[in-house]
Amino acid sequence: MNNLSVDHLTGIKDLTRADIELIFKTADSFKEVINRPIKKVPSLRDITIANIFFENSTRTRLSFELAEKRLSADTVNFSAASSSVKKGETLIDTVNNILAMKVDMVVMRHPNPGAALFLSQKVKARVINAGDGTHEHPTQALLDAFSIRERLGSVEGKKVVIVGDILHSRVALSNIYCLKKLGAEVMVCGPTTLIPKYIGDLGVKVSHNLREALDWCDVANMLRIQLERQDIKYFPSLREYTMLFGLNKEILDGLSKEIIIMHPGPINRGVEISSDVADSCQSIILDQVENGVAVRMAVIYLLASKIER
Repeated sequence: MNNLSVDHLTGIKDLTRADIELIFKTADSFKEVINRPIKKVPSLRDITIANIFFENSTRTRLSFELAEKRLSADTVNFSAASSSVKKGETLIDTVNNILAMKVDMVVMRHPNPGAALFLSQKVKARVINAGDGTHEHPTQALLDAFSIRERLGSVEGKKVVIVGDILHSRVALSNIYCLKKLGAEVMVCGPTTLIPKYIGDLGVKVSHNLREALDWCDVANMLRIQLERQDIKYFPSLREYTMLFGLNKEILDGLSKEIIIMHPGPINRGVEISSDVADSCQSIILDQVENGVAVRMAVIYLLASKIER
């Protein structure tokens, strides 16, 4: 199969395993490209992509921009903070105005779950979801699984624990969908108040004991506490959270086996993960960042092939 089964990337839930494997195979080629002295290919020289961010983002926006430029696409960057959205313009009007400028693809981050899907049903351009509220963040899950595959040879049969604020995390939900489709076993770990009630329906294990979870896993993906999405207190204090669910070198060195440490960023050093763990040889956090560009290049390239001329 050389084509994705979807016309837009609104969530991992819509992808097949074959789709994910095609994205990885394409990303392998692009990873080789971005490690050459000349890091560009002319693949999308006639494509225009708009990056529309209604929420703050540094890493994801930069990663998409870099991926687009490596593919020689023309890019337009749009920030809602300095736009007519502040004057009451609707999402559809904003995007239609941008599309009237002959944009072929939209990469969008939005605070409302389902915004990317809604947009994909209303516009002709291809849509990539760069995060919609607490719902999904598909390219993050793809680059996380790609990084596991790169380090361990495959995702099939691996045990992955996602630790932290599962309730407010779009990364956690997309990761669960992606890892399960690729045959991994998944566990979530965190305070009871930060584990959603529906989580068991997704076929994952649940633990409230960090040490027990780390003893079980091959890979630990440490999430930050998303204080900006929390309107009430879910635990007594950050200090108490760190004592129970923070990963430090002493805990890591006390395990009977070597595990891989991941983090989608931004890292709150000293809260969910200590600096000596984040910077250790077991950490693949910087590999995730590098792989993010290759995976996003693959997604953009594969969706661009579906643009109607």
